[in-house]
Amino acid sequence: MSGVIQGFGVIAAIVLIGYLLGRTGALGASGREALTKLSFYVGTPALLLKMLSESDVAVLFSIPLLVTALSTFAAAALFVLVGVLRKWNVRRTTIGALCSSYVNAGNLGIPIAVYVLGDATLVAPVMLFQLLVMTPIGLTVIDYAQAGERSSVWTRLLAPFRNPIVICSLIGVGLSLVGWRIPAPVMEPITLLGHLSVPTVLLAFGISLHGSKLPAGGAERGPVLLSVAVKSVVHPVIAWSIGAGLFGLEGAPLFAAVVISALPAAQNLFVYASHYNVGVRLARESILLSTILSVPVLFTVTALLG
Repeated sequence: MSGVIQGFGVIAAIVLIGYLLGRTGALGASGREALTKLSFYVGTPALLLKMLSESDVAVLFSIPLLVTALSTFAAAALFVLVGVLRKWNVRRTTIGALCSSYVNAGNLGIPIAVYVLGDATLVAPVMLFQLLVMTPIGLTVIDYAQAGERSSVWTRLLAPFRNPIVICSLIGVGLSLVGWRIPAPVMEPITLLGHLSVPTVLLAFGISLHGSKLPAGGAERGPVLLSVAVKSVVHPVIAWSIGAGLFGLEGAPLFAAVVISALPAAQNLFVYASHYNVGVRLARESILLSTILSVPVLFTVTALLG
């Protein structure tokens, strides 16, 4: 399980630095906001453009990924259902649904795929699925709902296409489909800017922890606990049920599908929540608690299926 330890160690170290930056005020009062904007408008779009333009979208068509996709949609739908019944805000419910289903395939997924599953390529289709499907759907819903509060139908329809993450994702997929590679002199600065994405997200997350209340307290208790329960327990159980019961998977393929679904909520969801200023505490606490709980969950999955 050295992959689990390594992955958590990297994340914890950078988040701790962010917390110290917030505690000392080294970046000023607007430090967290500046970092989230830098990730949202520069780092993440550049990273997605590079990854998607160099990827093979054909890997999306496989039974294990279908298990992941169905379990992801089921987990998100469960949170949405509760949100509808409780009459939560659409944008807040969308953030909660993403926290209930969108896994940390990069920071944790890659080392865990290497050291636990023995194959780093197993996480690549999941990353593509989340980048190509989950992120555009989630951000489009938020953009549409936000624009709908103050704009015309035409403005609401065009809102997602003003989002840098959606735009770069579409460009990257288009380049992959036509088989055209970005020239090296152009790709170099894009790659360099893409390297900003992960550390800025983790630093901003760490800064946000300074002065915050205990997780799952106050008015956000219900949504936070629901998203954490779905992400940490329900999502891997759904993945196992679909994989074993519906598709008859067993052995390594089933183990991989369940391990990936047991990964905690991704840190970039905090950037989305911060950018739109909706569900910020919900995202922060869901990510923190699901990350902590994922340790015993991953050990349990490995003991049962590994």
